[in-house]
Amino acid sequence: MPSNVGMKPGTELAGKVALVTGGARNIGRAIACSLAAGGASVMVNARTSRAEAEQTVEMIGSSSAFHIADVTKPEEVKALVEATVKRFGRLDFLVNNAAVRYETAFSAISFDEWRRVLAIVLDGAFLCAQAVLPHLIRAGGGSIVNIGGQTGHRGASERAHVITAKAGLAGMTKALALDLAPHQITVNCVVPGTIDSRRGLPGVPDRPAHRRAPPPIGRRGEPEEIAAMVRMLCGPDARYITGQAIHVNGGGYLP
Repeated sequence: MPSNVGMKPGTELAGKVALVTGGARNIGRAIACSLAAGGASVMVNARTSRAEAEQTVEMIGSSSAFHIADVTKPEEVKALVEATVKRFGRLDFLVNNAAVRYETAFSAISFDEWRRVLAIVLDGAFLCAQAVLPHLIRAGGGSIVNIGGQTGHRGASERAHVITAKAGLAGMTKALALDLAPHQITVNCVVPGTIDSRRGLPGVPDRPAHRRAPPPIGRRGEPEEIAAMVRMLCGPDARYITGQAIHVNGGGYLP
């Protein structure tokens, strides 16, 4: 039975390789750092945030690298995965974290904005999962972790595109869990609640007053708390967990 019993802290992912999309900052950066702290080598992906991706790699050290790629473009995703395998020799984990979180009244959402949100969240996850699949199979199994969104389960105003995309990602998680189980690949969705993150960036709107209240536990979560769940799902003690949407939200939503 797979277990990390007897392993030294920080070694349960030793010898493994992870690819984290949107890994330059906030939750993505925390995930990259946490997987590296577990012993994995990590490829950090970003679309435009080169300086912040470099900072993330500096935080981790020589067991990491970064690659600039747009996850909505098949040829760039292919190059991203090839760069990961060339740099580290294998691939075991994919974390689909890339996303934008616009807030726009439904009547004002342009078709271009609608398509952009769905493309990054859904098309990106689809393209990355397909691209990594041969490598995860070659490795004898692995994990795909999708980063969902609480509003995709409970709803919210002025986020129709984001809610649609995140709800679709939860559905994709179930579909891939069944399709990939014969290859010993687990697929799960980690759903963050209200998390302290750097606001005012593209795709990270300032939070309106009615969404600033803390959940029942009395505080907003930290990116590192989401990262801890991702690390656990990639580890040896989570090999019997697949197809799940796991909420990390301080009681803000109880499915």
